[in-house]
Amino acid sequence: MKKNDFKVKFWGVRGSYPVVNKDFLKYGGNTACVEVIAGSHRIILDGGTGIIPLGDKIFKEHISSADNVFDRKPMNVTMLLSHVHQDHIQGLNFFKPMNSLTTQFSLFGYSGFDSTLNETLSELIFGKSFPINLYDVTADYSITDISETEVIILKKNERPIIKRVTELDDITPEKDEVVISIMKSNSHPNFGVMCFKIAYKDKSIVYATDTECYIGGSKKLELFAKDTDLLIHDSQYTTEDYLSTVVPKQGFGHSTFDMAYDIANAINAKKLAFFHFDPSYNDAKLTMIENFFKKKNENCFLAKEGMEVCI
Repeated sequence: MKKNDFKVKFWGVRGSYPVVNKDFLKYGGNTACVEVIAGSHRIILDGGTGIIPLGDKIFKEHISSADNVFDRKPMNVTMLLSHVHQDHIQGLNFFKPMNSLTTQFSLFGYSGFDSTLNETLSELIFGKSFPINLYDVTADYSITDISETEVIILKKNERPIIKRVTELDDITPEKDEVVISIMKSNSHPNFGVMCFKIAYKDKSIVYATDTECYIGGSKKLELFAKDTDLLIHDSQYTTEDYLSTVVPKQGFGHSTFDMAYDIANAINAKKLAFFHFDPSYNDAKLTMIENFFKKKNENCFLAKEGMEVCI
C-alpha cells in the first residue's frame, strides 16, 4: 500500500447541533462528517455541517483541474449515512458537488421509516424546508437503502456494487477493492443507527456514531469491529453527565468516553478516535478529558476538525 493511500480526515466532530464560539476552536463546532480516502475512492461518512467546507474543497479542486467544465476531473463521491437525525444531514443541502453535472454521487443508508431513504431525505431537507426539491439536484446521484445483510463494493472507475453477504470472502477486499460492511445498532432512538466498516487491502476503520453501550459492552459491535485499525466511536457524554441525577442521559442513544474506551480495548483496536461531542463541552473541558485518556493509552485521541489520520 502506498503511503497515505488510506486516510481519514475529520470535518465535523460535534453531536446535536453546531456551535460557533471562540471557546470551541481547538476541536471545532461543526456536526458529524468524516472523509475517508481509500485508494482512488472518496467516501464521506454523514452529512452534518462539516460536509459544507469539505464540499467547498472538493469543488475548488474540481474547478482548478481544467478550464472547460467537461474536461475537469469528475467529482465521484460515495456517502454513507448512519441515520437521518438532523445533526447528520443538516449540511447535505449545501454540499456544492451536488449542484454539478459532472458529479457522480452515490448515497447509502437507512431511513427507519415506512418511506425509502430517498423519500425521507426529500421530505426532511428538501421540498418543504428548502428552496429546491431533491429532483432539482443536477448531480448524477443515487440514494439507496442498505441493510446489514449486504456489503458495498467499490472498484476503480465503476459504480458501487451491492452484494448480499453469504460467506467470509464477501467482506474481504480483493486487490484494490474497497469493501464496506454494515452493522445496525438498535440502541439509538427511534429507529436505530448504522455502523460502518471500511476495509481496504489489509486495513480497516469502523465508524460507530450515535450508539449507546450496554452493561457488559456491545457484543455485536465487538464482533463487527474486532482488530480494526481505527475505531471512531460516539463519545457524547462524560460518565458524570450520563448518570446525572438532574438530567440523566441514559437512553438518549449515546455513549460516554469510558464506554468508547472499553469497547476499543475489547476489540483490540489499534487506535481510538473519540467522536460526536456534546455541544456544551468547550475546548478546556475536552482537553482535560483527552489528557486523562492519553495517560491511560497514547493510541486514543479526541477527533478535531481538520485532523488527518493515516491508516
